[in-house]
Amino acid sequence: MKNADLLYSIIENAIDGIIAIDEWGKIESINPSGCEIFGYLPQEVIGQNITKLMPLPNKGGNEEFLNNYKRADIAKLIGIGREVEGLQKDGTVFPFRLGLSEIKNSDRKIYTGFIHDLTKEKAAELKVKEYTGDLELQVKERTKSLITTVKALKEAKEEVSTMLKKETELGLLKSRFISIASHEFRTPLTSIQLSASLIEQHAAPFEIVPIVKHVAKIQNSVGNLTNILNDFLSLEKLELGKEVPTFGEFNLVKLSEQIIEEMQMMTKPLQHIIYQHTGSSSLVKLDQNLLKCCIINLITNAIKYSGENTFIDFNTEIQADFCRITIKDNGIGIPESDQKHLFEAFFRAHNTGTIPGTGLGLNIVARYIDLMQGSVNFESHVNQGTIFIIRFQQQHEESTSHRG
Repeated sequence: MKNADLLYSIIENAIDGIIAIDEWGKIESINPSGCEIFGYLPQEVIGQNITKLMPLPNKGGNEEFLNNYKRADIAKLIGIGREVEGLQKDGTVFPFRLGLSEIKNSDRKIYTGFIHDLTKEKAAELKVKEYTGDLELQVKERTKSLITTVKALKEAKEEVSTMLKKETELGLLKSRFISIASHEFRTPLTSIQLSASLIEQHAAPFEIVPIVKHVAKIQNSVGNLTNILNDFLSLEKLELGKEVPTFGEFNLVKLSEQIIEEMQMMTKPLQHIIYQHTGSSSLVKLDQNLLKCCIINLITNAIKYSGENTFIDFNTEIQADFCRITIKDNGIGIPESDQKHLFEAFFRAHNTGTIPGTGLGLNIVARYIDLMQGSVNFESHVNQGTIFIIRFQQQHEESTSHRG
């Protein structure tokens, strides 16, 4: 009795449903979990055919199964779990796994079905399937988008490559044109300058004012054109990377005095360049030619953009750890809105009016100073003048290398 009580307790408390049917499919017993799964009370199903718990398409299938079972090898059918559908009392069809076993009792055969409800598992599987499907769809869409992006990037790359090729070709053509034009212009300009000098020389004894005036205009125009050509040639060398600084020690004060002597001849009436040097030393280690070009360019601008009867302050300072050069004028100044573009090639401030210039000078100055590992800054106010400050760290023996 104890064993029977134990078996009864196990069946009654089993999580899965347990149904016992005879060989004709009549339900003889069903445990509480089975009743809960199908939604029936025990008395509603006991004595009924098993087809009561099956959906319409499968009704009659169980009897066929039992008949097949009788004719088949027991080992092939018993003990093999099958996934089938059940019919609940409210008409809901649900999936469950059926395990079938055979019990022989005297001359009777009892079939015990073990029912495991798969509703939650199937719902989870469906959710995973839907999630997987959504994920696959997203992956396809993202992949498609990625392919489109890669294609667009490839096309953009090809377009940029084509543009760069054309730009390179255009740059080479421009450089070739500038080089040829500059050299071709130099010969006639030299001839014009020589002719003007001869005219000035022969006309001097006669003191004919109109001739002297026009000769001066010719010489001034030739000088402007020569400066423009020099700017273009300098820019060409910079663009092609051919301008490499050569560092060497020289006397900055001596160089500055030579520049003032040359530039004073270009000043306007009553314009004066005032030079002052500060520091116990006068030697620096820079590229003398590049530095001279920078100073001349800045003083030329100071002369051009300042009026008559004005002073241009030119100062140099050499200390133990730095060299500083400042050039200050009292000219028209630079509008604040233009200052951020001042060192760009071909840029000219809006208030320059008819004052001649190419807009290349300051760009060349900035690039030369950068090649010498220095810095250039400025401060300017409209109608109050401009000051440019060039600064270099003092070059010592161990740090004479430069950027090529």
